[in-house]
Amino acid sequence: MRLYGNRAYVSGHAPQNPDGSLAGPLGKVGAEVSLEQAYQATRLTALAMLGSLKRALGDLDRITAWLRVFGMVNSATGFAQQPSVINGFSDLIIEVYGPEVGGHARSAVGMAELPFGIPVEIEAEVEIAE
Repeated sequence: MRLYGNRAYVSGHAPQNPDGSLAGPLGKVGAEVSLEQAYQATRLTALAMLGSLKRALGDLDRITAWLRVFGMVNSATGFAQQPSVINGFSDLIIEVYGPEVGGHARSAVGMAELPFGIPVEIEAEVEIAE
């Protein structure tokens, strides 16, 4: 994470268990990981990212706008529902912050591989109060 002025640039996060370990299942979405499992994985990714932001900012109320989300999906050949997967992240952020602060520009793309076999990885940019 990089804090710069009134922005927090959040590097790629993966789904994590409460103890910080990688959450399963691992593998490609559309093969070893179902669409529903991947959707839930992106919700865990959002929680992990909120944890990182809390540690960096001290208070999540400092977030004044979610600006940009970049979602990467470890996709099996032929899998083309990446936006449906990344909806898990977006839905949770909007549930927590509401559409005014939580609404964001978003990309959802398929990748041939992701580190450690994780099914999803997400980056974000948020505006913060000084």
